[in-house]
Amino acid sequence: MKKFNDNFWWGASSSAFQIEGAWNEDSKGESIADYNSFKHSDQQADTKVASDFYHHYQEDIKLMKQMGMKAYRFSIAWTRIIPDGDGIVNQAGIDFYNHVIDECLANDIIPFVTLYHFDLPLALVKKYNGWASRDCVRAFRRYAQICFKAFGDRVKNWQVINEQNLMVRVNERMNMDNVPQDEVEKVRAQMDYHMFLACAYAMNDCHQMVAGGKIGPAISSTMTYPVSDQPLDVWAAKMNDNFKTNYALEMYCFGKYPGYYRHFLQEQGIYPQTASGDDAVLASAHPDFIAVNYYRTLAAEYLPADQEHPVGQRVSDIDFDLYGYFKIKKNQHLKATEYGAQIDPLGLRLVLNEYYEKYRLPMIITENGLGTADKLTEDGKVHDQYRIDYLKAHIEACYDAIQDGVELFGYCPWSVMDILSSHQGFKKRYGFIYVNRTDFDLKDMRRIPKDSYYWYQKVIKNNGLE
Repeated sequence: MKKFNDNFWWGASSSAFQIEGAWNEDSKGESIADYNSFKHSDQQADTKVASDFYHHYQEDIKLMKQMGMKAYRFSIAWTRIIPDGDGIVNQAGIDFYNHVIDECLANDIIPFVTLYHFDLPLALVKKYNGWASRDCVRAFRRYAQICFKAFGDRVKNWQVINEQNLMVRVNERMNMDNVPQDEVEKVRAQMDYHMFLACAYAMNDCHQMVAGGKIGPAISSTMTYPVSDQPLDVWAAKMNDNFKTNYALEMYCFGKYPGYYRHFLQEQGIYPQTASGDDAVLASAHPDFIAVNYYRTLAAEYLPADQEHPVGQRVSDIDFDLYGYFKIKKNQHLKATEYGAQIDPLGLRLVLNEYYEKYRLPMIITENGLGTADKLTEDGKVHDQYRIDYLKAHIEACYDAIQDGVELFGYCPWSVMDILSSHQGFKKRYGFIYVNRTDFDLKDMRRIPKDSYYWYQKVIKNNGLE
């Protein structure tokens, strides 16, 4: 047996806008995630119902208990707590999350709460252009303090912002629709900076307000391989990791941009506006752990700039190319999912070792999973051996990383049940539990444990892999 520590957190994850539904019930406000999903309502499911966790949470948490979960990582919808983002507190939202937290605790499941998972209140977009304004920092800090006060007696483990380093790359998620093209990168850098500042305030406030509270960031991890042994390709691969993940970890852990990133922002004329006292706030905030979301690795080669494409010009968004730095290439040595993510368990071991070597902080996996089109058989089952194989290989990588000396205290894969995929609706499923609906037919919303559910149940019971 490959046994894990007795207090290892075996769990699973979700996010509010992808699982809850009830998008406007009990005075909940509209979020940017709602708004963006409604743009595609004619093509796929939207956030109006999602997995309907809002009305099924007791049943769902009971299934989590039966699977053996030790921790449930979920997010709070800012717009349930404060419908317009910075106005009146909505008691119905407080009540709902009190019920969810209490239900978790009653079933011996640790509630592990994310404050912000892609769902900025739409009202703040309209009022301030969201994170472009320091007013959004103030609004987020108030929201976080309200959560710490309302739930901190029972919730001791918190994440601030989910995948800021990925979210900031996606114009739609950052409400960039009306930003002039020649100002996009400057606005993006300003938004990113304000989120770092908000995170620092939240970490400090959690430590002051929550007795025994622990808090940290959740990053979208990158591990990039050079396509050749040419030194410029090796440098390009490293800079891809630096520009997409490592700069953010430096800000979270040390409170300042690393030199390569500071130089880039200054050279491009997009260094964000700061205020007196910001440096002290950023430097004073210290995460207790790093939450790692891992799905794939990348490969890169050097991308030279030229007269037509100057240094710093971006191409695409999530896996963007950057002239003068790097170009993303397909890794010919890896297989990929039907949605294009290249499967690389060894990359998880590598990334965990790299982050631990640099930051010496405990880590937990808060997302890792296989999204695909599961099929419900005529006898009402889902045979997802492909997901079992994927998860088994990545859990083995976690075990190997621990043997390497990494302090990894939990594994919460994506996702606890089928949820609304931002771009594929319910055609792309990640869950241990099948939700019986399609994009346009709610059917009976029945919860059906998949083969992977029973496999993971055994892993948790054995506290490791056979």
